Amino acid sequence: MNKQQLMEILPHRDAMLLIEEAEVEDGKAMGSYNFRGDEWFFKGHFPGNPVVPGVILCEILAQSASVLLGSGETKGMTPYFTGLDNVRFKKPVKPGDKFCTECVIERVKEPFYFASGKGYVDGKLCIKAEFSFALIKE
Repeated sequence: MNKQQLMEILPHRDAMLLIEEAEVEDGKAMGSYNFRGDEWFFKGHFPGNPVVPGVILCEILAQSASVLLGSGETKGMTPYFTGLDNVRFKKPVKPGDKFCTECVIERVKEPFYFASGKGYVDGKLCIKAEFSFALIKE
């Protein structure tokens, strides 16, 4: 999926749409984002040593997992984080890195979705997490 196709599934826009492309295969969502270095959060995190904030990496995992909800029945619904568990940061992500994700939905208890995800740069694990979100009709 390209950015336009992602915007048909995800409600995020502008600086908060944090995946540029994604694909779904065998119940797994794989997304990616290329950090250019001009993103708004690098200005203060950290001057002279820019690092992607952990919360941004968690958001990218959640957006990647949300791609799995791309069916018509989820149209008009917004995914809201309800929990982050067992989050582990293994390696910093920096400007110039291509961050790639692999996410799966582990179980569903409407309106809650429980997922897990991993994020990589050059095949090296940077983050892994379990998280949940609720799909709410707007």
